[in-house]
Amino acid sequence: MEAEAMHFIQDLAVILAVAAPVAWLCQRIGLSVIVGFIVAGVVVGPHAPWLSLVTDAERIEVMAQIGLVFLMFGIGLELSIRRLRRLGVGLLLAVSVYALLIYFLVRVLVFSIGGTSTEALFLAGMLMISSSSIIGKILRETGATHERHGQLALGALVVEDVVAVLMLTLLGSIVQFGGAGEGTSLLGSIGRLGAFVMLMGIAGLLLVPWALKKMSIAADEELQTLGMAGLLFSLAVVAQLAGYSLALGAILLGAIVAETPHRMQIERIFEGMRDVFSAVFFVAIGMQIDLGLLGESLPLVVGMTFFTLLVRSVTVTTGLSLIGTTPKDALRTGLTMTPIGEFSFIIAQLGVAAAVVPERYYPVAVGVSLLTTLIAPLLTRRSDRIATGLIARQPRWLSDWQGYYHGWLERLSARSKRNLFWQLTRKRLFQISAGLLFVSGLIVFSRDLFALTVSWLGPDWLFPNGPAVIFWTLLVLAILTPMVAIWRNISAMAMLYAEMTTRGNERSRRFQPIVELGLKAAAAALLYLWLMSILPAEGTARWLLMLSAAIAAVAVLVLRRRMIYWHSELEVGVMGMISAEARSMTATSAPWLQSHDDWSINVAECVIPDLADCQGKSIKTLRLRSRFGCTVVGIERHGYMVPLPGPETVLFARDKVLLMGNPEQVAQGRRFLGTVSGTPIVNSDFEEVCMEALIVPAGSPAAGCTLAELAPAQKYGVLVAGLHRGGSRILNPDAGEKVGAGDEILALGTPEQIRNFRSWLAETAAE
Repeated sequence: MEAEAMHFIQDLAVILAVAAPVAWLCQRIGLSVIVGFIVAGVVVGPHAPWLSLVTDAERIEVMAQIGLVFLMFGIGLELSIRRLRRLGVGLLLAVSVYALLIYFLVRVLVFSIGGTSTEALFLAGMLMISSSSIIGKILRETGATHERHGQLALGALVVEDVVAVLMLTLLGSIVQFGGAGEGTSLLGSIGRLGAFVMLMGIAGLLLVPWALKKMSIAADEELQTLGMAGLLFSLAVVAQLAGYSLALGAILLGAIVAETPHRMQIERIFEGMRDVFSAVFFVAIGMQIDLGLLGESLPLVVGMTFFTLLVRSVTVTTGLSLIGTTPKDALRTGLTMTPIGEFSFIIAQLGVAAAVVPERYYPVAVGVSLLTTLIAPLLTRRSDRIATGLIARQPRWLSDWQGYYHGWLERLSARSKRNLFWQLTRKRLFQISAGLLFVSGLIVFSRDLFALTVSWLGPDWLFPNGPAVIFWTLLVLAILTPMVAIWRNISAMAMLYAEMTTRGNERSRRFQPIVELGLKAAAAALLYLWLMSILPAEGTARWLLMLSAAIAAVAVLVLRRRMIYWHSELEVGVMGMISAEARSMTATSAPWLQSHDDWSINVAECVIPDLADCQGKSIKTLRLRSRFGCTVVGIERHGYMVPLPGPETVLFARDKVLLMGNPEQVAQGRRFLGTVSGTPIVNSDFEEVCMEALIVPAGSPAAGCTLAELAPAQKYGVLVAGLHRGGSRILNPDAGEKVGAGDEILALGTPEQIRNFRSWLAETAAE
């Protein structure tokens, strides 16, 4: 065991020692560090003929899984429900459209070369999802994060992460069932996924913020880190036990934490671990590449790279154009979102490990990712020129059609805002959907939870069949509260629809209750069929249904008001975490995505490095406006935004600074703020601060002077904390207090400051 642990540490040391210089070299020549990590894995991996320093496949897999958990957690922190609501339905529709287009185009390609439907689905999954880490880094490096096409790309990446979770579940089901023909099983798996996500999401939104708040109050930062790491790996294991990947649990926890006020704190304390283990993940990916197989597949890699660049650019542009994005912004976003990455590796690895796709899929995924990562920065930097050239050459009929289509979208959006029924019922539809998924999650996973409970407590704990009776009773009580809420929402919608459809009719008073009753009856029948399809149908099913009916009847009669109150509290707790003003996402109505191309102005961010020359200096001293023409319009510091900072505002290391100006001015300002000359910075003497008692010598000119006249803080950096005179002690004396010969001064400062102060007193006395 000790030897095995030693080998694991040795492999980890090799990975990190090789990854750092190779990634640094790639960064120096203008490539992404992720390329360096993958190359480092190829160099030291078991398939490298010249330097195989890490050869154990199981240890490589373990390190890759650990890295995957931290990488997905970081992605989940960006997958905020608030952000999804702000993006709106439009961007969800755009991503769905171009994902389907990619699937159909890939399907045509695979079938044309004699492939199967399963291979087409896996390849489509690999090309359907961009790399969040690579694109985010490219946007930051090119200063396009706050441009309209950059914001569109970042928003689409958030939605793509949701698509990635769905694809992993779908492809996992294919692996489980052995093919793509099990339509019913696949649909059931997607429904089961929705139930699991909603169950974990609601439970997490209620429990995780509470746990984080308690830890922040009662524990120091070290214990908070340990507790959060425990939550992270626990939820990843729960997802694995439920039949999903570790990635799903990690990304779910990240999304939950993103809804809490503790997000910035968690992001900060996990930053180091996330960077280390994300690097380990990409290095492990590189170590699993068979160079021989990659060489054989090189023509396929090159061909698939060009196919990916073309298909992703065209489909993303098409999807965004359909929601009303201007052609130029849609084209620039499409050119930006070409690189594939981490999810593509996971999908390829899943298919190859299950032997449902050929082995060449894995090196193809990595090769295409490397090439698209190399090409993507060039496309992003030249996207404005490329888009302008293509639009200038488009036929007139196409531009006329686009203008007509955008106008039609505007009219449709205005009409939907005037639709009173939709405005009144959309919130209730969301609550009904969430409640159905939550109850489905409780019921679908009840057998697994019950088996776990029995394994812990035994079958006859407290009394014969005690765990079974207690578990199913609590489960039914837990289900009844959201069921009452679902029925109340359905009743309200039925009453509203009945009133609106019969309004103006001569017999509306007679027809309205009939329509309302009919809608309620139909809804009750659908609810009954839904419950019968998901309730357990074996073992304890007979008496479970009887117990459920009895408890439900008593609970509805006796506890109805209490259940309504419980649901209200639950709803307030959950919605309080995700409340945000929803904004419709169309290119012509979203104020945060309005175009400003005519002004030729950029807003770009720059993170102040730890050893930057500009740290500790004020904006006024740096003179960015007079030197380069750019202006600091915002500073993000420890999660707090300082808008329009004044000239006396001082910049500190790790500040995220927003610069505004034309592209050249902003680029010069970013280079200046990021300059690290290597000039030694004086270390802080904070830990050496101490207090020491000093006697004022006889004949010292300090005798008879006030502390204000002596000014020890200004001259020597020493604070007078107290005076001892004639048996009395004065704590924190004011500036008017006089110092006399023989007084004892309690001085606060560093050893050097106190020594200089003492020498000054002695020299003065000697003179």
